[in-house]
Amino acid sequence: MSVQVEFFRQNVLLIGLAIGSGLALLLPMLSRSAAGISVLSVTEAVMLMSRKSALVLDVREPDEFAQGHLQGARNVPLSQLSARLKELEKFRDKPVLVVCERGRRANTAAKLLKAQNFTALNVLKGGMQAWIDAKMPSSK
Repeated sequence: MSVQVEFFRQNVLLIGLAIGSGLALLLPMLSRSAAGISVLSVTEAVMLMSRKSALVLDVREPDEFAQGHLQGARNVPLSQLSARLKELEKFRDKPVLVVCERGRRANTAAKLLKAQNFTALNVLKGGMQAWIDAKMPSSK
């Protein structure tokens, strides 16, 4: 037997584990980009906000929003998003940055907006908590 075949036979479990791990790491990234929703770091979000005049959509509840939010953010709680879609119609083809406390509600909101044909959706990775951890300014 050749050296390569023997190596493969002796290490088939390790090779399988390496391939499986790589796929597990890539799958969330591929499914997000396939879904048309970008997940942005704080730095990328700042660039989007300054260069593209993105709508910052904060989907937290009003009491959370009142404690601090990104400058210029519009508060439409996730629980009201479906009922208030008409308010956001003019942003259908413009960049939208969706924000919540840690990212879970923002992902849900972005999927809902994608289903309504919004085309340039972005989610702030880690939400307001990441923003605060990065020592970025917030409004009250």
